[in-house]
Amino acid sequence: MKWRGRRQSSNIQDRRGAGGGGFRGGFGGSPFGRSGGGLRIPMGGRTSRGGMGGILGIVVVLGLIWLLTGTNPIDMLTGGSSSTSSVSSSSYRPANGSADELREFVGVVIQETEDLWNAEFAEIGEDYPEPTVVLFTGQTDSGCGAADASTGPFYCPVDEQVYIDLGFYDMLRDQFGAPGDFAQAYVLAHEVGHHVQNLTGVLGDFNQRRQSMSQEEANAWSVRVELQADCYAGIWAAYAGQEDLLENGDIEEAINAAIQIGDDTLQRRSQGFVVPKTFNHGTSEQRKTWFERGYRGGDPGVCDTFSGSV
Repeated sequence: MKWRGRRQSSNIQDRRGAGGGGFRGGFGGSPFGRSGGGLRIPMGGRTSRGGMGGILGIVVVLGLIWLLTGTNPIDMLTGGSSSTSSVSSSSYRPANGSADELREFVGVVIQETEDLWNAEFAEIGEDYPEPTVVLFTGQTDSGCGAADASTGPFYCPVDEQVYIDLGFYDMLRDQFGAPGDFAQAYVLAHEVGHHVQNLTGVLGDFNQRRQSMSQEEANAWSVRVELQADCYAGIWAAYAGQEDLLENGDIEEAINAAIQIGDDTLQRRSQGFVVPKTFNHGTSEQRKTWFERGYRGGDPGVCDTFSGSV
């Protein structure tokens, strides 16, 4: 990815090395504050976000899968407890170059997502409130409770911030076989996709519907939410191509990352068999397909994961 020398977002908060006296209680506020209104999932073209920014009180830690980290996102949604492995990133080692270089890389990627989504929202006469990306090591506070390295990257809709311990990129490369800077960019674009879903009401609708669902039903809806974020990441990849950011092999890096973090691939890797009813991010094939759909379509209208099969 041709990122060096480009503008960087100012919406980066670097807490690395600040220590980890993070909030260890339950998730902040009521994880299922009810929100009114009907289903507002974008279909075909873009729809107005009527009431954007009013979706509070929901806790959706939509990171890169519970099997990868040991934390079930559905437990987080319900405010339940799950056992998590103890992960320390005090010996943080960046995946590429120095820590400062990786910080700059994140700043460039986020700036490019801001350029894309500001333009997309402007087309429908709406503002795009830009998210803040928080870099941390070990543990830090978030609007959704303690952000811990063991949970992987995630988006918190309560404070509209993305949280990432950059040591995760080492795991993505070394443990899960997804190297490359564009694999790293895909992770960020996916989490920003969740921010777009928060603004358009998708996360609020899921929160509302979740309260009357079984866990298996909620898992199935979570898959649709995650695949839409993958599709939005694909749209950003198409935009990166238009901006002449892509190098040979970049799209393949992102697709490989999507495949490596599919629920079925991770379950086979960790336990030798799969349990489809527990999938909550999508299979490798689904994640690949929806990223490619966004990349080839280049428009949010192609990302309707809520109609028909996925």
